[in-house]
This record gives sequence, C-alpha cells and structure tokens, in this order.
Amino acid sequence: MAQCAYCKAETEMYVDGDVPICVECSDAQEAKRKPPAPCQDIRTALFQDLLGTTARNSEANREFDEVMGQFPSGLPHPDGVQRIKNASNKLSVARKEMGTAHNRLSDYLDRGIVPEDLKRTGG
Repeated sequence: MAQCAYCKAETEMYVDGDVPICVECSDAQEAKRKPPAPCQDIRTALFQDLLGTTARNSEANREFDEVMGQFPSGLPHPDGVQRIKNASNKLSVARKEMGTAHNRLSDYLDRGIVPEDLKRTGG
C-alpha cells in the first residue's frame, strides 16, 4: 500500500496514474480546481494584476538605470548611495510582486487554483 503524497496516509488510489493520493486529499485538490467565480473574470483579474506589476517593474527598472547613470565615474556622491539603495529596494519589491502575479496566473491557468482573494464569498 502506498502513502498519500500530501498527508502520508496509506492509500491505494492514484492520480495521473503514478501519484498516490488519499480520498480526503483528492477531494481537497478537486475543490481547489473548481473556480467559484466566472472563469473569464478570474483570468481577466489575474492578467490585469500581471500587467500592472510588469508596468511597475519596468518603471522601477527605468528609475534604477537613471540613478545609476548619474554617476559616470562609478563613484556616487554621499547622498547617491542612499538613492541607489532606494532605487534598488524599489526594483526588488517590484520584481517580487511581478513574480507573485506571474505565479498566481500560472497556478490558475495550469492547475485551476483560484487565489483566495478572488474567490467569491457567500453563495
């Protein structure tokens, strides 16, 4: 008898022919795959989020390049170090947000997982 890939309970059930899964975990996975809101609305929201984060990343990248371009000698002024740190931090945050948006869209398109904030409450 195999162990469930998720909870390690003993099971004889398999998903996709080779991944052992118990009934409870199978039901939980199936519940995640069923989007409660209309598919088009969820997909549109996720695409818009990705586009917005991509735009913010591009803007942060432009600002970082602009700050770095102000120091042709490679040695920034004393206040320039803080400006570089600020621009770098902003770019880092923008990249993480863009990555998160990409992962959310990918999870939805590939596996049907609806992000919690897009699930409809109530009925």
